[in-house]
Amino acid sequence: MPKIFIVSLGCPKNLADAEVMAGELAAAGWRLTPREEEADAALVNTCAFLGSAVEESEAEIRRLLALKARGRLAKVMVTGCLVEREKSRLAEKFPGLDAVVGIHALADAARALEEGRAYILPAGGPLDPPRLKARLTARHSAYLKIADGCDNRCAYCLIPSIRGPFRSKPLEAVVEEARRLADSGAAEISLIAQDTTSYGADLYGEPRLEALLKELLKIRSVRWWRLMYVYPERLTRGLLLTMRDNPAVCRYLDMPLQHVSDPVLKRMRRASTERSIKEKLAELRKLMPDIALRTNFIAGFPGETQRDFEKLLAFIGEARFDNLGVFSYSREPGTPAAEMPGQVPAKLKQERVEALVAAQSAVVDDINLKLKGRTVEVLMDSPSFGRTYRDAPEIDGRVEVALPERGPAPAPGTFLKAKIVSVSGYLRRAVPVRPRARRA
Repeated sequence: MPKIFIVSLGCPKNLADAEVMAGELAAAGWRLTPREEEADAALVNTCAFLGSAVEESEAEIRRLLALKARGRLAKVMVTGCLVEREKSRLAEKFPGLDAVVGIHALADAARALEEGRAYILPAGGPLDPPRLKARLTARHSAYLKIADGCDNRCAYCLIPSIRGPFRSKPLEAVVEEARRLADSGAAEISLIAQDTTSYGADLYGEPRLEALLKELLKIRSVRWWRLMYVYPERLTRGLLLTMRDNPAVCRYLDMPLQHVSDPVLKRMRRASTERSIKEKLAELRKLMPDIALRTNFIAGFPGETQRDFEKLLAFIGEARFDNLGVFSYSREPGTPAAEMPGQVPAKLKQERVEALVAAQSAVVDDINLKLKGRTVEVLMDSPSFGRTYRDAPEIDGRVEVALPERGPAPAPGTFLKAKIVSVSGYLRRAVPVRPRARRA
């Protein structure tokens, strides 16, 4: 049986696509292997959201083709966002590729590799649930893609041109896929899409995330449901009350805001305003005082003045996000922002990034002081570390658990109570609190 090694770059949504292709390949007789040195073929699922992601993807392609040239691999297949961004230019740039698959042709991955050809299809219609899927995450934690594509048309973003219009999976299909993930051992499921809060609008005429979540909560074996990529203006009162009233929904939201200054938000073509953002944060914390919030900001967007930047800097100190990512604006050809006047010099963008990161570091230090000494529930990702509800898998911080010398270490997927004894940035250290552990 031939073996294939899979590299998935970029976001969890890309990883969810890689799992679909892995399922198709496994059904076609390929054996998945985590060991590159024993593989007969390699699949690299690429990211192309930013120029830096394109560079990383192309570097990985060149590395794998070099292994093929030395006889270490028989075939190399490229899939994902770079395929959609480059189309036929990709095969011209890398003539040694054996197969190319776009993000709308995931089910054709095995056929493409066997036939040595390209499958690049247009986006269209509802998002079909995967026919097959092979988990590439830890057994206890899974991603569930509920929609793909985007209709928001932010001025800096290539996603609509890469992934197409917003398309949801039918509600019944999402619930069935969730049941299969739960049956495979998932105790934590993160719902993902380019905009999870728009889920169902294309199928049902209005967003249906609240209705979907209520159906998913009937799957009792899943201890944690986590919402990623939510837009603040679409966080309805009903959805928030469902979060508040159901302990299985993590009091955690990943809410990419990008900026807080109205002139910048307007140029970005974002629906939010400074006032709407602050009102939503106040509503969230009034309903759920212990909610953990994650966001992203872009520094140096075209036309960002010193006043805009200082407003964002002050906002980070005021808003007290639990987790925060800061990105330097990337001028991507084909986006409206790339042609805007007032492009910010690279040096100034970097200075602003560093100032925002420093501001967030001070916030995290203060949040940590309040966490120290508290007893928290930890989902163990390994025998020695795990996460609380405040931290999404492979994105946010983690908890290192100092286990006693005697007795078995908790298995991954175990939930245990632990007392936080020290903190450093996004890393917390804790000791177990009896009763010791219980499996999901």
